[in-house]
Amino acid sequence: MSAVPQQTVTVNPLIALDKISVRIDDRDILKNVDFALHEREIVTLIGPNGAGKSTLIKVLLGIVKANSGKIHSHKKLKFSYVPQKFNPSHSLPLRVQDLLALEHCDADIKAEIIRDTGITRLQDCKVQQLSGGERQRVLLARALLRLPDVLVLDEPMQGLDIQSEAELYEYVRSLPIKYGCAVLMVSHDLQWVMQGTHRVVCLNKHICCSGLPENVQQHPEYQAIFGTNRVFYQHHHDHCAHGDSATPCQHDPRPHIHPEPEA
Repeated sequence: MSAVPQQTVTVNPLIALDKISVRIDDRDILKNVDFALHEREIVTLIGPNGAGKSTLIKVLLGIVKANSGKIHSHKKLKFSYVPQKFNPSHSLPLRVQDLLALEHCDADIKAEIIRDTGITRLQDCKVQQLSGGERQRVLLARALLRLPDVLVLDEPMQGLDIQSEAELYEYVRSLPIKYGCAVLMVSHDLQWVMQGTHRVVCLNKHICCSGLPENVQQHPEYQAIFGTNRVFYQHHHDHCAHGDSATPCQHDPRPHIHPEPEA
């Protein structure tokens, strides 16, 4: 993977969650979560199953209302969301071009997005007949046609082969510079987590740790969830990501470390 593009540093976040708690059926889903997303920043949200990742996304999107806490934003934001699964009824005569036509966008930008996501040949196909990987590319293209301030991706690489996954990851890394959006991605792909993002947020109903990827992987709570028997290739950032990490941002002069096989 190539180096992550350096994000534009901004003082005020696009959106910030302040002491957000969500309780459903007497169960704590999120507890006192503080989270901020800055302009042109790529943030990856990780955590075990049941950690509250989907709920955190829904709070950001305004789908779920928190029981307590506040949401702050200095402007009205436009969000786009790519879900894990999209399974429209087979009785619905929905072609790819019909789905994309639901979003209005400049023709040149639309052509560029369709080309870059690799769905040009799929225009006449029914959405229901696409492979999982093709469907994810179409959903990403549709999300980008909104020209969002914040692009939210929930495990977007499911169903892709290795080559397609690498190409799509490369494309996602270019989006903050190309279209000026921030990207929030939920991912279990730890290689992406360590190489493709500006900042990692580890969630387990509360924020366990947050910061630069190479710092987060040394955190005890991260290691308790994901283990300590993996060493990752690390890209070195000459910038500091905004974050709520207790670990200071600093340039790491260590040499690159390549993956070791799991025991």
